[in-house]
Amino acid sequence: MRAAKLTLTSELMYLKGVGPARAERLAARGLRTIEDLLYYAPFRYEDRTRLTAVRELLAGQTATILVRVLTAGLTRTRKGLYIYDLAAVDASRPGQQGMIRCKWFNAVYLDRSKIFRPGQRVFFYGKAERDPFGAGNLQMIQPQFEILPDDEASQPDSLEVGRVVPIYEAVGKIGTRVLRRLVWTALRLAGDDIPDPLPASVRTKNRLVDCAAALRLTHFPDPHQPIEDVARFRAPAQVRLIFEEFFHLGARLALKRRQAKTKPGIAFAVTEEVREAVKKILPFHPTAAQKRVLKEIVDDMRSPRPMNRLLQGDVGSGKTIVAFQAAILALVNRAQVALMAPTEILATQHYLFVKQLLAPLPFTADLLISGRKPSEKRDLKRRLASGELHLVVGTHALIESGVEFAKLGLVIVDEQHRFGVMERFQLIRKGPSPDVLVMTATPIPRTLALTLYGDLDFSVIDQLPPNRSPIETRRLSEADRPAAFEMIRAKIRQGEQAYVVYPVIEESRQSDLRPAVKMYEHLAANVFPEFRVGLLHGRLASAEKEDVMLRFKRGELQILVSTTVVEVGVDVPNATVMLIEHADRFGLAQLHQLRGRIGRGRKKSLCLLSAGEAPNEIAEERLRTMAETTDGFRIAEIDLKLRGPGEFFGTRQSGIPAFRIGNLLRDQEILEWAKREAAEFIEHPGSPEEMDAYLGVLRNEWPRRYGLAHVA
Repeated sequence: MRAAKLTLTSELMYLKGVGPARAERLAARGLRTIEDLLYYAPFRYEDRTRLTAVRELLAGQTATILVRVLTAGLTRTRKGLYIYDLAAVDASRPGQQGMIRCKWFNAVYLDRSKIFRPGQRVFFYGKAERDPFGAGNLQMIQPQFEILPDDEASQPDSLEVGRVVPIYEAVGKIGTRVLRRLVWTALRLAGDDIPDPLPASVRTKNRLVDCAAALRLTHFPDPHQPIEDVARFRAPAQVRLIFEEFFHLGARLALKRRQAKTKPGIAFAVTEEVREAVKKILPFHPTAAQKRVLKEIVDDMRSPRPMNRLLQGDVGSGKTIVAFQAAILALVNRAQVALMAPTEILATQHYLFVKQLLAPLPFTADLLISGRKPSEKRDLKRRLASGELHLVVGTHALIESGVEFAKLGLVIVDEQHRFGVMERFQLIRKGPSPDVLVMTATPIPRTLALTLYGDLDFSVIDQLPPNRSPIETRRLSEADRPAAFEMIRAKIRQGEQAYVVYPVIEESRQSDLRPAVKMYEHLAANVFPEFRVGLLHGRLASAEKEDVMLRFKRGELQILVSTTVVEVGVDVPNATVMLIEHADRFGLAQLHQLRGRIGRGRKKSLCLLSAGEAPNEIAEERLRTMAETTDGFRIAEIDLKLRGPGEFFGTRQSGIPAFRIGNLLRDQEILEWAKREAAEFIEHPGSPEEMDAYLGVLRNEWPRRYGLAHVA
């Protein structure tokens, strides 16, 4: 295949400089076509526009110099290390010829390839340092370089110096210099013949540059563009590409919302029977925030269109009781309810709670988890399919084949971010068009919420129940562990209970972490022999887990040694102290969730974070944040900054697209702008033809570019 015949959809293997081996490496990063390469944006830029005279260089300065090679060759040190050593003089200031050396370690290939020879003019870019063997001269170690042609009148387009140079994230062994050359080749091949995926009316209204110019100037910025704007990704070309990515996302979400509103749903009636049933289950007087959120949910459920709502609130804010009030509305209207939780422990907790709530009402509930006997599961599925079973709580077992409902009216998904994006829809499809309530106790920063759940309506419980006491959090060192044990002992002697949390279950040769099983034995026998100590971890059988939780809840166990299985779902108001061992090994969101197991009653609670003597900088920031605030939304914002969007929720699990140039932290304003414009375009396109053309782009380009399955 000749280069002249290449198009944007051509495989990269046929681009000059790629070949089969490099094409395979690029494909592993999702770069398969020439268009994919053009959208592989630099992650930063280096300003190499100014030449510095060698004599003006200062040690520690990063600069671009133009020199003439004097000598070049390979030397070997006494220790056997090969150094390629090049000596050169300034060629930018004839008559003021400062001298410099450039050195590369183990660069035998430079000698074999005879890349440098005396008399060559070369641009070098790097950091100047004092040469310890050069009597006051400077040196550059491993500098970037570009060799100029012998004809001094010839000044080719340099990709390495004399411009703002794009820096790309390496793809395996393919470094930034090679990528720079490949992108340059692809841009010259494409020219201005690049179709623009954005509708013309949107580009005109928002004064956006066209796609071809945006790609060209994002990779190789205009020399007249302020370098500060380029470095902040605020040059017009960069803004255009960021807007494009977020516009596609906003349009996709707007279409999903519009599609959802056209589906027929169940219009639940709020009757006196419903009101009386809700009064019977309420264990306390609801807060103003709970009342407001419940009204938003009920208004949705009364509508003839399916509800799609996110219920968000910090740990202990009372989301569960609000969700069960919504469940009562569905049950009284003769519809079934399914609640899906990510772990057996959380599902069991929900089941025990709802079973207690439903005791005064004529509705049945059951638990579907993998740990139950096959005969019990068969009977449960039969009752669910016949309509005898009204409410089922379960884990992933709910979405298995063979689980059928007589009339599924409400789906509640707890801790949604722990499920794959398709799993929610697999459960929804068990009914014709059930209402959907997604809950999360992990506060989600607004920026992520717009991308994760932009197709859902939001309800936020921003108020804790009045009987909750604040939690004091202290950061302890290894030397403070005996004092921590004394604090726990004092609390238990006052009739309260404690958690001790470890990151691993059993000892490992590869880890220096204290294991929960071994420490349980040590604490029970040596540290707290006067108290009743229990052990909870994920490898226990379901019946054992349930037994341990019930004994702790009833007060039969005073200390619960556990792994992170207590992160969600365990609700014991009398537990007022938690010691988290190796706290520097936990994520910020996980620490916040763990801490949320205490402070659920009126008594003052204490969270103790025990860490090693020298945690890394990010771990130290996490511990400092935990000690300073209990505000889940503030913690989530800091967590997002520390980890970045890709790790805050696993991209594959959550459905966050892997944006190529857009950054959810840096580009919040552009995200909201693009989302607003996308919603406006979907409702009021420039013309029917423009809408049809753009829908084709979304249908074909979105899944291919961002690796997301279409979810209807």
